[in-house]
Amino acid sequence: MNQRGQDGCGACGYDWVTYASNVLKLEVKDDIGIIGQNLHSLVNNIKQPIVGKGKLVSNCEFYNWKTISLKYNINAKNDSDLLLKLIDYKINANNETPIEPYKAYCLIESILSELRGVYSFAYWIEDLVFVFRDIIGVRPLWYSLDSGFGFASEKKVLKNNFFPTINELDPRIAICYNINKNIIQSFKRPFISTSQQSCKSYRELELEFKNTLENAVSIRLPSEPFGILYSGGLDSTVLAVMAINAGKVPGKDFFCYTTGLFLNDKAPKDVEFALKAIKDLGLKLRLIDVKLQELEEMLIDTVYLIEDTHIPKIGVGVTIYSSCMKAKEDNIRVIFAGTGADELLAGYDRYKSLYGDDIQDLCYKDVLNIYQENCYRDDVVTMNNGIELRLPYLDTEFVKLCLSLPHEYKLYKGTNKLILRNIGKQLGIPEEFVMRKKKAAQYGSKFDKGIEKLAKARKAKNKTDYIKSIKKNSHYRLGALFSSGKDSNYALYIMLKEKYHVNCLITIKSKNPHSYMFHTPNIDLAQLQAESIDIPLLEKITDGRKEHELDDLKEAIEDAIRIYGINGIVVGAIWSTYQKNRIEKICNDLGLRMFSPLWHMNQETEMRSLLEEGFSFIFSSIAADGLDSSWLGKPISHLDIDKLVKLNEKNGVNIAGEGGEFESFVINGPIYKKKIQIDEYEVIELDENTAKLQIINAKLVDD
Repeated sequence: MNQRGQDGCGACGYDWVTYASNVLKLEVKDDIGIIGQNLHSLVNNIKQPIVGKGKLVSNCEFYNWKTISLKYNINAKNDSDLLLKLIDYKINANNETPIEPYKAYCLIESILSELRGVYSFAYWIEDLVFVFRDIIGVRPLWYSLDSGFGFASEKKVLKNNFFPTINELDPRIAICYNINKNIIQSFKRPFISTSQQSCKSYRELELEFKNTLENAVSIRLPSEPFGILYSGGLDSTVLAVMAINAGKVPGKDFFCYTTGLFLNDKAPKDVEFALKAIKDLGLKLRLIDVKLQELEEMLIDTVYLIEDTHIPKIGVGVTIYSSCMKAKEDNIRVIFAGTGADELLAGYDRYKSLYGDDIQDLCYKDVLNIYQENCYRDDVVTMNNGIELRLPYLDTEFVKLCLSLPHEYKLYKGTNKLILRNIGKQLGIPEEFVMRKKKAAQYGSKFDKGIEKLAKARKAKNKTDYIKSIKKNSHYRLGALFSSGKDSNYALYIMLKEKYHVNCLITIKSKNPHSYMFHTPNIDLAQLQAESIDIPLLEKITDGRKEHELDDLKEAIEDAIRIYGINGIVVGAIWSTYQKNRIEKICNDLGLRMFSPLWHMNQETEMRSLLEEGFSFIFSSIAADGLDSSWLGKPISHLDIDKLVKLNEKNGVNIAGEGGEFESFVINGPIYKKKIQIDEYEVIELDENTAKLQIINAKLVDD
């Protein structure tokens, strides 16, 4: 989960704690219990886990933490530090040994009732681990009891670590795990009551509504530049204007991010309104013009992240993902969104057929379920880009107020979100923004239309089948065995073309130039190729002793599992059962799936396909009757392949070189952002038919 926080990481057990700048350097000990954290820090970077009398890992944002620190006279450095010190103080002041779970739960609940914000955290003291998330469910938390107790911010993390039965923690439930007894106790938490509607006048409620929402916006404004997910609709426009009016952050310090798919050069509705906002409201806009091919690449990431194939959920998710990619380029670490306004204020069309208490009941139900429908999706998409999502409409004080509003202030004579529209007018927002009808993000951006076009292009029956085909592939996070030669490059290309995620390249650098398993010529330049392809490279050195080098390969793959979370391996073998069988055994031992996209491909077909797909490669060594040093260093052409076919007919030379007749080095291709220019090399001839090309200097240049 390193993408969720890149400001340091840490872990702790019963009697130890360790920190590192990143997961690659984190040294974790074996222990009966371990908790850990990747930190996304916005206030005073405090290493986590935080260790006091108890231990804490948290993903929290408490906006009144300084006030509460003063109240209890606690010298806290940030909100997480305050949380630990408050819990430690109250539990130890209770002076009960051993700690009784229910009493400890009640003490923690009393602390949380004073704190305003969002959170998920685990507090560990003695043999008890308490796990909470904020009452609305803005911050995610999943858990499992399949093998001991596991919990994480993302479901896929538990799945990838062999927990088959995974549950999302209901925000209205807190749990306590007893390590010694291996049991969980659940505690039902108090939630907002809707038994009585407010008796205040409309004018009183309108003022309270405006003040509460403005406060929810202002307390969330960071001290650094931030973003707003902007659709040009009512909800996001109100947030943008309130952010300007708050005065704490000048308008120049935030950007509105609007994304859209331009089909036939016609701007989507969200883009049309966003462009008007520049003129009418003075907003600073970042417009993301997405192409159809780019949309498909974003869909692959989005489907993997949100672990769902529901078309509306995917459509909204990919819209957010697109904006966050741009915000990440701008070094934005906080982004606002209008999530929650429709649920609280009867904003969806389905409300328009209801009356009276039925409207109130549906609003309440939608608020209860929003953590499942929207919050998890939005959290994983934003945090994958290193951005914290802030949702003023889901501020607990604002939620309480909205759930107490009479239904006619939400929906009246067919106009929904009535009170918010009136506030928009008070803020000076033009009528066309205030009265704009609800248009879901996937339609306002035209991404739904794009998904439909992609489904047709991929010959899927419908959009759902298309998304399911993506999910099938995106389930795998692959490591590609990468040698710098044509076969590993081509295998990688095929998997990327088939929309698989490749998280890393794995290169084994053998000290033995006659390795049975691994390509050796110019292997140091695999790093240059990886840089051009823009996929991380994991390298490992082996002495190259036969069979023992497999242990080094296994260790490298284990590192890739630990560092990059891979669950599959890509190999470039064509006919070599020696290589394929040994790699397959390693994969079986480690529980990985092996992909061999070139297996039993016709040798001539492979060579010609490489050229037809746009690869450019040279021979870096030759060792076969009929070949000489003149083959080295020149880009291979179809004419050269014709010669190899004749040599195959004459003396059995393997056209693809799998018998060791030649080794190759790729200098460009469809997956390369820049080509490799060889500036200096040396040809070493051993005899008439045996020679190698040693590349001395090479660099990346624009194609």
